[in-house]
Amino acid sequence: MFNFLSRYFSHDIAIDLGTASTLIYIKGQGIVLNEPSVVTIETHSKKILAVGEEAKKMVGRTPGNLTCIRPMREGVIADFDMAEQMLRYFIQKVHPRGTLVRPRIIIGVPSRITQVEQRAVKESAELAGAREVFLIEEPVAAAIGAGLPITEPSGNMVVDIGGGTTDIAVISLGGIVYSESVRIAGDQIDGAIMSHLKREYSLLIGDHMAERIKIEIGSAFPLPEQRQMAVKGRDLVSGIPRTIFIDDPEIREALQDCISTIVTAVLLALEHTPPELAGDIIDQGVVLTGGGSLLHGLDDRLREETGLPIVTVDNPLSSVVLGVGKTLEEISLLRKISSHSSLNP
Repeated sequence: MFNFLSRYFSHDIAIDLGTASTLIYIKGQGIVLNEPSVVTIETHSKKILAVGEEAKKMVGRTPGNLTCIRPMREGVIADFDMAEQMLRYFIQKVHPRGTLVRPRIIIGVPSRITQVEQRAVKESAELAGAREVFLIEEPVAAAIGAGLPITEPSGNMVVDIGGGTTDIAVISLGGIVYSESVRIAGDQIDGAIMSHLKREYSLLIGDHMAERIKIEIGSAFPLPEQRQMAVKGRDLVSGIPRTIFIDDPEIREALQDCISTIVTAVLLALEHTPPELAGDIIDQGVVLTGGGSLLHGLDDRLREETGLPIVTVDNPLSSVVLGVGKTLEEISLLRKISSHSSLNP
């Protein structure tokens, strides 16, 4: 009877609970939500005023009585209460009210997540309304979303560059053979841009401007044509707003440490890959996914450093949630992956 009810009166949900954005996939419907992982609250009462897209519009623009919070930091929950409230809001937004059974939820998490962090994610989802919660490593989900044959006896290497972490994994027979996770990704790249402008020009910029610079002229490898853009911020000496002009070689130099850390982690993963699987990777290449993989020239930089084919997936921003969603559609795939994972004891 319960199986009948859960099949017809519940909508199982897949979630990519990311540092920058949260994506939700509903079984039989596909991706139904893609919003920033941001919450705006009234500072004293802690009352939630906005979540997601509306909250992100307020970042850097709030008066003293309002605070914008990002509950996720470096791929894991940094503020438990806000994460639970944010998840509850998103789940209620996509899950029909009045359904007889609470949804089963599968969530993508970083491959090196700790036991404490696992519990925090599961408890947040349960408090937000889940009847049952499963976790899946993000690089495994990304590989599934990219259409890689991860259940076959061949090596697949995935580099998932998100907002808070870069997860690297070598996958074979449905399990992770080797994984590496570094807490350098989109947020740290934005931070490196902000620090550079503060240090070199005494110019203070916000998160939005740093992200714009990254998208428009940020790069990991020399671009075919030099790019330049105007940057607006506040002069730290005079306190007056001003505009400067910067170009892509300068920003590339500012990002050197971040990019080198990611490249080093990829090379380390390749060093630890068993010889048989390394041969497969030479043939199939390294798969890049996640929003950070869209940084101009990152594929060229990795290709030069590793000497391997580098493939960027068609939908890098949604490959994790598509992979988690596929495990909802094919429960046998979830069972196979779970049997090789330590996330769902």
